[in-house]
Amino acid sequence: MRVAVFSSKPYDERFLTEAAAGGGHDLDFLEARLSRSTAALASGYEAVCVFVNDDLGAGVLLRLKDAGVRLIALRSAGFNHVDLEAARSLGLTTVRVPAYSPQSVAEHTVALILALDRKIHRAYARVREGNFSLDGLLGFDLGNRTVGIVGTGRIGVAVAGVLSGFGCRLIGADVQRNPDAVAAGIEYVPLTRLWAEADVITLHAPLTQETRHMVDGFAIATMKQGVMLINTSRGALVDTAAVIEGLKTGRIGHLGLDVYEEEGDLFFEDLSETVIQDDVFSRLLTFPNVLITGHQAFFTVEALQAIAATTIANISAFAAGETSGNEL
Repeated sequence: MRVAVFSSKPYDERFLTEAAAGGGHDLDFLEARLSRSTAALASGYEAVCVFVNDDLGAGVLLRLKDAGVRLIALRSAGFNHVDLEAARSLGLTTVRVPAYSPQSVAEHTVALILALDRKIHRAYARVREGNFSLDGLLGFDLGNRTVGIVGTGRIGVAVAGVLSGFGCRLIGADVQRNPDAVAAGIEYVPLTRLWAEADVITLHAPLTQETRHMVDGFAIATMKQGVMLINTSRGALVDTAAVIEGLKTGRIGHLGLDVYEEEGDLFFEDLSETVIQDDVFSRLLTFPNVLITGHQAFFTVEALQAIAATTIANISAFAAGETSGNEL
């Protein structure tokens, strides 16, 4: 199949090319993000391969259909950026990568927890300036703390597996119980109780209408004073304005983000020579107890290999008139 790969970076080209070798697919890599203005680039292609910040709203999907596209191959697990109803009505098949390397996201989550707890990011900057003072770098022992895991799928379970080694008490909330989560030591509790009891809260839920802004002002008000909040899932799980208020009052003592609800204009690009126009994001950067990474939790060799392999397998199955099991 002829495939237009949007939002491609050198690492996408490397791993997708390796995975597609000998498969008979013709991949063209485009730096442009998919949008209404760039959808015309898909003309003549049977499939588009897209990432999390590409626009797959109804208007774009209609243009893809008119361009001859039949398959939308997501190289991500999340699909909140796709108008699935519109895709189905247009006869477009959408496939995703439901799981790749939960360990990669889990380990990054724990890295954020440890960095915030022990102020690693601040200590690194100090030492480079010749400042070896320990004032302001006081942390806490992670062992025996209560960690609340919101979303107990494969990533949530992997987080539990890592944190259990620290001796943490693990509590979790989800719409359904996962036997693997129970086996990993997670005690299921109502979400309201998790907010109230956890010293550290880490989010691993998908973004849906029900979970959008699940961390809002009301939820934050019920949390422990000085709680640590981590989000490596989807940015819009968190009401950023409410989180900023929580930081100002001290209700949120540490904030670690690998995602941001308006990240589309920021992440995956080098903006070091420009002025960031997002005032809310800029405000977050002013807090010394906030650590933000640019949607890199998934970014390991193992994860990229798995994403590429599943993406190409999805495309191959469609080309053969078969289903891969990853259709939406």
